[in-house]
Amino acid sequence: MRRLNEEEEPRVYQRVVLKNAAPYHYMKVHLVLEDETTRLSAVELKQFILTGLKSLHGEVGAALNFDLLKYDEETLTALLRVYSSGLVKLWTSLSLLGSYQNQNCAFRVHQVSPFLLALTGNSRDLQLD
Repeated sequence: MRRLNEEEEPRVYQRVVLKNAAPYHYMKVHLVLEDETTRLSAVELKQFILTGLKSLHGEVGAALNFDLLKYDEETLTALLRVYSSGLVKLWTSLSLLGSYQNQNCAFRVHQVSPFLLALTGNSRDLQLD
């Protein structure tokens, strides 16, 4: 057993907590339109989201860097990537978008995660045999 001598310094432990260590967050969103036959291209969807960012957060919001990683035109479902620092701005602007070309609409956020792999499956849809 070692004894603490007067010459030895006591050991110091440092606790390190990382908040939002991941640089990006990923969002799986679905656009619900009043007219279900309306289809948007990927470019139109990104422009629609940018319009929402600009109307809520101004020019600073419109400058928010986000990527449309995957988009299904049939289901209007998209996978978005945004810097973690801009997640709240993007999410709030999606929540407040209420009309597209004079028809009611809403974004439904299905999943949000700092890990892209987490969005590949949904435990609520899991079928066990």
